[in-house]
Amino acid sequence: MQTQTLSLSSEIDAWMVKSGIPNNSWYVGITADIEERLFGYHQVPRKNHWFIYRRCVNATEARALEAAYHQAGCKGSGGGGGNDAVYIYAYVITATTVE
Repeated sequence: MQTQTLSLSSEIDAWMVKSGIPNNSWYVGITADIEERLFGYHQVPRKNHWFIYRRCVNATEARALEAAYHQAGCKGSGGGGGNDAVYIYAYVITATTVE
């Protein structure tokens, strides 16, 4: 795994651990447009909600990182996004969010 990828996963891991919420309550995905996907489609609140997003080097790195989180028990569909999907995001699933 590249240094950048390890750094991103360390940041995301630390945030998820800080929340105290188990992996199976987190949704992880990738996108080219954080505003549209995370706050639009998934309806994640900007305040008082656990979420994180980071920019990856490229879509290949984003997909690999997404797959690793799915293997670790996080929810998500995988395989989405085009070649411009360079952002990875994670949020806690609640009754008001859309998976």
